[in-house]
Amino acid sequence: MADGTGAGTPGAPTGGPATPPRVGGPLALYTVGRVLITAALVAVIWVAGLPGFPALLFGLLLSMPVSHLLLRGVRDRLTEALAARSVARRAEKEDLRARLSGDDPGDD
Repeated sequence: MADGTGAGTPGAPTGGPATPPRVGGPLALYTVGRVLITAALVAVIWVAGLPGFPALLFGLLLSMPVSHLLLRGVRDRLTEALAARSVARRAEKEDLRARLSGDDPGDD
């Protein structure tokens, strides 16, 4: 590629490589969501009459499918951000390798 971005690398509006989206926000939101769903299910099971440790285990077990359904949008955003970050890191690594070997695409 003459522009040095490589195939499959998203480009910025300026023509250079795009900066990958931040992962911290969706990751924190997903983690907090999972913890809140688990805590709510454990509390509901505990109020329903199941004692401490079994309520915790049963709540953890039930929180997996519930979180899978309720946090789908956040999980999809997190997956997209991680994939975009991976593509950008791969492109940066290829660019660095090309510069270190002397095959700078800017020399064309």
